[in-house]
Amino acid sequence: MLFTCQAGFQELLAGELAARGFAVGEQGGDWVRAEPPPAQAGGGPGWDLAFPHGWMPAPQEFLGESVNALAQGLADAFLGQLRGERVEGPWPCVFTFPAEVVGLGRRVSAVEKAFTERLRARLSRVARLAEPDLPRSLGVQRGWRVHFVDFRRAFAAREFWTNGAHRMADDERAPSRSYLKIEEAYLLAGREPVAGETVVDLGAAPGGWSFSAAKRGARVLALDNGPLKSGALGHPQIEHRREDAFAFRPAAGEVFDWLFCDLVEDPHHVLTNLVGPWLVNRWCRRFVVNLKFGRVDPVAFLGELRLPDGLLAKHAPGARIRHLFHDREEFTVVGEVAP
Repeated sequence: MLFTCQAGFQELLAGELAARGFAVGEQGGDWVRAEPPPAQAGGGPGWDLAFPHGWMPAPQEFLGESVNALAQGLADAFLGQLRGERVEGPWPCVFTFPAEVVGLGRRVSAVEKAFTERLRARLSRVARLAEPDLPRSLGVQRGWRVHFVDFRRAFAAREFWTNGAHRMADDERAPSRSYLKIEEAYLLAGREPVAGETVVDLGAAPGGWSFSAAKRGARVLALDNGPLKSGALGHPQIEHRREDAFAFRPAAGEVFDWLFCDLVEDPHHVLTNLVGPWLVNRWCRRFVVNLKFGRVDPVAFLGELRLPDGLLAKHAPGARIRHLFHDREEFTVVGEVAP
C-alpha cells in the first residue's frame, strides 16, 4: 500500500503505521509504503489514521525515463482497467507529487497533459468528465489517482482512500492563516456552523476561527485577553470578552452548539484542563480542537488520545483525529459530545 501525507511528516506517518501493526517499508518526502497486519487486510474504514492524507490499497508501479513513456504506461493501464466499465458522471483524475522535490512539479504536469491527450484521443467523453481535484468526501473513491515519488517513478490506482485533508481557499478579510485550518476542519466534521447556532472560541485572538463562524451567521463568543483583528474586529456576530479561556464557565443551563479551541499550549494541559470539562459537563454539542504536538511524542500522544477509557472514547465516541493539509505540528480533533 502507498500512504501519502504532508511533506516532511513521512517519519511520523511511518511511526503511526508501525504502532498500529503495519509492516513499514520504503518511504520518501510525503509517502510511505506499508502493509497492514493480516487481520486488517480489508482495511480502510476502521483504521482512523491521523497522518495519512490518503492511501492506495493496491497501486501499480510505473517506471519511465521520459514524459511520453510514463504517460503511455499510465494511459494503457487506465484504459485497460476501464474496459467494460461505463463512466456516467464526473470522476477524479488526480496527479500529485512531493512538493519539496525541485522541478518535479513541471515533470508531473507534462505527464498529466500527455496522459490527458492520449485519453482524449481514445475516449473524449470520458476525458471531458475528468476532474483534477481530490473529492472532499472521506473514504473510498474511484477514478485515477497518480502519485509520483521521483522523476521516473509513479504509483497509480483506480480505487483510493481520502482521509479529510484538503487545501482551502483563503479570505482576504480573515485575521490569520489559522482561518484555513477551521475551514478544512469543517470538511472533516461533515458540517459547519450555520445561522442561529452559537460558538464559543477559547483563545480566539486574532480571530480567524471566530470570523469563519460569524461569516456563516453563527453567534460567536470570542474569549481571549489579546485583540481581535481584520474581519473579526467589530464583527456584529462576534462578542469579544477579554477573559482567560481556562477560567471561563458557561451560565447554568447554557449549552453552545460549537466549541472552538486553537491554543499554543501543552496538549495535555489543553485536553485535561480546558477541553475535558467542556466534554464531561456537556457544555457544547460539537467541537473543533487543535492540539499542538511540537513538544511531545506525536505517535505516543495519538495512542493516549485513542485509549478506550480516555476522554474522547468516553465523552465523544467517533471523534476524528487528523493531521490536515493546513496543520503544522498539531492535530485537528473534531467530534460530537455524547448525549
